[in-house]
Amino acid sequence: MLIDFIQQIFNGLVVGSIYTLIALGLTTIFGILGIAHFAHGSVAMFGGYLTYFLISALGIGLLPSFILAMAVGALLGVVLERVAYYPVRNAPPINSFIIALGLTLIIEKLNLLAFGIDQVIIPTPFVNVINIGGVTMPELRIYVLVIAAILVIGMTLLIQRTWIGMAVRAVAQNRVAAVLMGINVNSVSMFVFALSSALGVAAGVLVGALFAVAPGVSSGLVIKGFAVLILGGLGSIPGAIVGGMVLGVSEAFAAAFVSSAYKDVISFLLMILVLLVRPEGLMRRSSR
Repeated sequence: MLIDFIQQIFNGLVVGSIYTLIALGLTTIFGILGIAHFAHGSVAMFGGYLTYFLISALGIGLLPSFILAMAVGALLGVVLERVAYYPVRNAPPINSFIIALGLTLIIEKLNLLAFGIDQVIIPTPFVNVINIGGVTMPELRIYVLVIAAILVIGMTLLIQRTWIGMAVRAVAQNRVAAVLMGINVNSVSMFVFALSSALGVAAGVLVGALFAVAPGVSSGLVIKGFAVLILGGLGSIPGAIVGGMVLGVSEAFAAAFVSSAYKDVISFLLMILVLLVRPEGLMRRSSR
């Protein structure tokens, strides 16, 4: 029983780390710009498809393909911010909401046109399985957890310890005061979308390597991302990290000890219970 318990914690942390990457992009965009970027899941799937194409069609290695896909994702984020969201920055929030929904459909259809309708799995050389005291740890899952942890730590340090991170936090706290202090809000907005899209692409690549990239996966990812965002606390980076892990582990326990058919239901019930007790989420935004 203890081995099963530890096994599901490990499995949940792996999946939760992917949820965290998705949620970090969403919570950063929402916390800084107040935009519910529903197209984030489609951007993640674009990254997964692109990485598969670079590896299978062009023969580029896994790591260079991963890095290149993140770079293209960052560029795509800047384009989306400039073309779609910037023109409606001062418009009523419903405008950006409608644009976000439209972008979701557009990017999803472009993915279908560019990469086809087939489900694909990103090939990796990580096929070994490590067994520690009866706990099975596939090498690929270990790498997924490590890569996600590196990206999360890197983003946290970037936001907390660099000048651009200080500018991002200043805009999040008080946009008017940030402008008066000479901060270029346009540059901050582009940076936020670039960073968030790169993280989303990274999540899409990890999903493609661990499970598969396929039409329709993006909607599930973005729903889980927003669930984590609400669970952890709107606009809270620490909350996104904690919320992602809580959601991932709860799903793993639900699938193992109840039924995989009910894992989503049970995980969202957990979210509802948390919000009933703590409506602001697990972490207050001010803790960021």
